[in-house]
Amino acid sequence: MRRAAAWICLALASLLGLPAAAREPRYTVLRVDTRTQQLALFLGDERGRAFHRFKTLDAWLQARGRRLRLAMNAGMFEPDYSPVGLFVADGRERAPLNLRDGAGNFYLKPNGVFLLDRDGKPRVIEAARYPEFAGGARLATQSGPLLLEGGRVHPALDPDSRSRHLRNGIGVKGDEVIWAISDDKVSLYEFARYFRDELGCRDALYLDGTLSSLYAPELKRADRRGKLGPILAVTEPSK
Repeated sequence: MRRAAAWICLALASLLGLPAAAREPRYTVLRVDTRTQQLALFLGDERGRAFHRFKTLDAWLQARGRRLRLAMNAGMFEPDYSPVGLFVADGRERAPLNLRDGAGNFYLKPNGVFLLDRDGKPRVIEAARYPEFAGGARLATQSGPLLLEGGRVHPALDPDSRSRHLRNGIGVKGDEVIWAISDDKVSLYEFARYFRDELGCRDALYLDGTLSSLYAPELKRADRRGKLGPILAVTEPSK
């Protein structure tokens, strides 16, 4: 109803020659049921070469009897495309937890970790809590800031911020993992509120901005905004 009302207001403003209010940002949202869909994290092949592109990852998977169904960039990376923080794939830690201080969104404390625990349950937690869940974690990726923690918006996010970018992030609701990517430039505060107020998440993590990319063939999406580091994917057997 809110979106319909917004479009009605825009139409009336146009007819009456009045200045139109800015429309609400648009988002693409995907929901992954971890009970029936297989989530995996990827960075590079067996030779350590980063995949960078969804197409490259899909070709590598198909040579092994699987294929991409969905994919999204999954965290920040260094100039050599290695993860800035924690990276666990197939139960093996490939980059350690990073609790250092620094500049940039990743270091806007508290930052967080998305993981599948030993029981396969998805969680978004504050990064400092990760050691509680480290044993048996199937996959984990660290990023920042933590958009929502227990329904509370990160205290450093400014409602009046003029820093606006394409952004992507991840939230959890029970066994469901919710991916969101903005189709318009948004602030971090707006993004956090969207996860809470529109998607009903209590815990959500920012993954990245500007190069935020989505692979979703059913939506005719195969974004190529730049070379990627960590990639979160839903895979399935090749047909």
